[in-house]
Formats: sequence, C-alpha cells, structure tokens
Amino acid sequence: MSYSLPIETDRLTLRRYVETDYDDLLKLQSNPDVTRFLLYDVRTPEQVKEALTGRLADVPMDRDGQALTVAVVLRDTGQHLGEVTLFMNNVEQRTGEIGYVFHPESHGHGYAAEASAELLRLGFEELGLHRIIARLDARNTGSVKLLERLGLRQEAHFVQNEYLKGEWTDELVFAMLYSEWDKRS
Repeated sequence: MSYSLPIETDRLTLRRYVETDYDDLLKLQSNPDVTRFLLYDVRTPEQVKEALTGRLADVPMDRDGQALTVAVVLRDTGQHLGEVTLFMNNVEQRTGEIGYVFHPESHGHGYAAEASAELLRLGFEELGLHRIIARLDARNTGSVKLLERLGLRQEAHFVQNEYLKGEWTDELVFAMLYSEWDKRS
C-alpha cells in the first residue's frame, strides 16, 4: 500500500512531522483543554519527545496497528494548527480509524474538517480501505458535529464503557464505508 505526502489543500498542508515541530507538538499535547477528551492526559516534555519520534518514522501502513500522524499547517504561514491520524486497524479487512487534535485557537475555521476529509480520501482512495471509523468521548460535541459534517454516521453509543481520567465515560463510534465516500465525492 502506498500514499503520497505532503497533501495540499486550498489553505492547508498535511505533511510529515519534522524535528523542528517539537515546540508546536509540546504546546498541543501539554494543553489540558486539548487533552480533555483524549485517551492520554497532559504530556511532559519527555513524553512529547517520544511522541514526536514516533511521528517522524516513515510508516508503510501495511500492518495492523500502524498509524500515520501528519502535521496540519497553514499553507500561507506554516503555522502548526494540529494533527490528523489514520490508523490501520486491520489490513485484511481493510479497516481504519481517523483521529484529529487541533490547537484551540484554530477551532471554528473548518481546518479540522478540511484536513480530516483529506485523510479519509487518502484512506479510501490511496490505501483502498473499505471502512473507516472514528471513536470519541460522547461529551465532545464539537467532534460529533465535525464527523457529521464529514458524512460519517453514528453507529454506536457505548454507555460508561471506559474509565478515563477518574470517571466512567461514554464512547461514540462513527463510521463511513468506501461506497459512502464514493457517493459523497
């Protein structure tokens, strides 16, 4: 399976992380407003260095469990807005998962939707995935609205299925099939 980076949109560049992205990734992953609904808590500088190292590697996306995380930057200025991730859940079944994390000041401009749509395109059109899901904390209403705008449909609402950061939380699962993507585009 192959894919090409960087990806350019009208406003954004989705590109591999580079060493000099450390400060931007630290700002993102050490912000409690950003990590509120994520599976990890605020990260230390050492944890961010480790996370960046994983993001620097060239990932072929040809084995279960691999993840491609790309930096999302404004084309005009190079400002780091956040990141989007495509997980290869199961190669044989051709299933994946998307995720996204953006700096709070970049919310409300459509950047997450623009970048996530490109990751869906990459998953379906370049990697040949049949199905892509998104899992999220049910309290994350902004993320729910984003997934609905992208055309994913809610398939599940798991009640208090994860004990996260000291409390039981509900999880929503959204999904899209290649055939739905193909009709959309």
